[in-house]
Parts: sequence; C-alpha cells; structure tokens
Amino acid sequence: MALDDHEQKILAEIERQFYEEDPELARAVRQIAKPSRVGVRLAMLGVVAGLAIVIGFFTSNTVVAFFGFVLLVGSAAALVTGLRSRAWRATDSEPQGEEHGPGWQDPFRRD
Repeated sequence: MALDDHEQKILAEIERQFYEEDPELARAVRQIAKPSRVGVRLAMLGVVAGLAIVIGFFTSNTVVAFFGFVLLVGSAAALVTGLRSRAWRATDSEPQGEEHGPGWQDPFRRD
C-alpha cells in the first residue's frame, strides 16, 4: 500500500530528525540489512547439491539422502530469505512516487 503525500512528508521528517539526532546509530542501522550476493549464490548451490545428493543416494543410502534433504530444505529457506530481503531493499530504494510498470506484481508481498 502506497503512502499519500502527507504521510510521505511525515516519514521524511522523522527520517531527517533520526539522522540529525544520532548519525552513528543511523549509519549502523543502514549497514545492518546488507546481505551479500555470495549468500544467495551459496544457497542456490546448496539447493542443487542437496537435490543431487537426495537423488543420488535415495535408494542406496537413505541416511546420506536424509542429510541431503536437510541441506536442500535449509538452503531453500536461506534462498527465499535472501530473495525476500533483496525485494524489500529494492522497493525501499525506489524514488518516492515512482510506480512499477503495468502488470507488475511483487511475488513476495502478503496482502
């Protein structure tokens, strides 16, 4: 849900006051949500490796296949988390008032 002009002005004022009152905290908060691209790539590699282990060892060694499944599920969760944080950051970094093109829908948004 988009903010109207009055709400955007209030939010901008709160943000300005936050940066003026405690610039060190503002700098620290800004650096918190910076997941690296390595994390997403590593999660994708984990999904592929986990799936390969499950397929390769399912009939011969179910214990190894189980650990492959655990790797697959954990990597998939990390991948979804990384992609959601990227989508969240992308929407926050857009200029105010700019809308997406027609037909665009955020796949991670819950209404």
